[in-house]
Amino acid sequence: MKAAILKAFGSPLAIEALPDPILGTGEVIVDVVAAPVVSYANDAFSGARGFLLDLPLAPGAGAIGRVRAVGPDATRLAAGDWVCCDPTVRSRDDAVSPDILLQGWTAAGEGGLRLQAHYRNGSFAERIMVPTENAVRIGSIEAADAARWCALNTLLVPYGGLLAADLQAGETVLISGATGSFGSAGVAVALAMGAGCVIAPGRNEKALEDLARRFGHRVRTVKLLGSEEDDRTRMLRAAPGPIDRVLDLLPPSAPAAAVRAAAMTVRPHGTVVLMGGVAVGLELPYRHLMRSCITLRGQWMYPREAVVRLVRLIRSGLLTLDQFDVTEFDLDRANEAVAHAAANGGPFKMTVIRP
Repeated sequence: MKAAILKAFGSPLAIEALPDPILGTGEVIVDVVAAPVVSYANDAFSGARGFLLDLPLAPGAGAIGRVRAVGPDATRLAAGDWVCCDPTVRSRDDAVSPDILLQGWTAAGEGGLRLQAHYRNGSFAERIMVPTENAVRIGSIEAADAARWCALNTLLVPYGGLLAADLQAGETVLISGATGSFGSAGVAVALAMGAGCVIAPGRNEKALEDLARRFGHRVRTVKLLGSEEDDRTRMLRAAPGPIDRVLDLLPPSAPAAAVRAAAMTVRPHGTVVLMGGVAVGLELPYRHLMRSCITLRGQWMYPREAVVRLVRLIRSGLLTLDQFDVTEFDLDRANEAVAHAAANGGPFKMTVIRP
């Protein structure tokens, strides 16, 4: 099969042939129709992100495709089914604390690297082998729409955070990092889940105006000015009442003060979920968290059933994929796709490779 191969950090992707994946029990082979390219792919491939990747391999996290072959343990999947290839691979020999791999992207620790040794190649290839449970049926779609369905990759991340926060219909949620690609998707998902109000803070006025235009009165934007205390006050004033949940999706470059400003808006007995990439210590106030009975938790990715549940939100019409602007590249132009994604990131923008 043809694939885009990362042979060494800092080198361009090489368009070459790889051996076809060999089907085993507990596995599914999928013909990749569309694979998303995230805006920070260039940082991952340069080594700047410090991702655990045992090179060489075909990178790429997640895909939309059609089942080519299934193993003997599959009871529902069949050749020709349209599926989302969930890149979050979990080890099967520890149900409580499984090792995790983002297939084609990064491993979580030594156990994740052991998974990567088997589920090695990602979606920048004509075919991909995934665990049976990671090929999730999405129902019939037109082949031309496969690229737009790659938005699942973006939407699933904040959806996982909102599920972890236990967001309930009618509640007010604050999405910290709302003007980024994951944060803006989080605004859309929160509204689809029934949030009564979404507080959307950010520094990019144009992006804030766009969120207000897209989603109307249930979204209240807040222009951040950089002062932790003042920004927290502005976010609280924007809310129609107590803020029930806070989801942090800030990128690695964000300061700790921005995380604290948002986290400290949550009401007593509320929940704060940390899901971004901020690389510094937060220094959150112990006594305040304790006395206010605030739940603080981290969340990486999403539970297995999230893909099925998110597809249902889309199929029901509560969440639309039409918000996303998609630019497509064929596999031979994978390096152009990576460069385009870096230069054209942001809310509701997607770059997709179509092998």
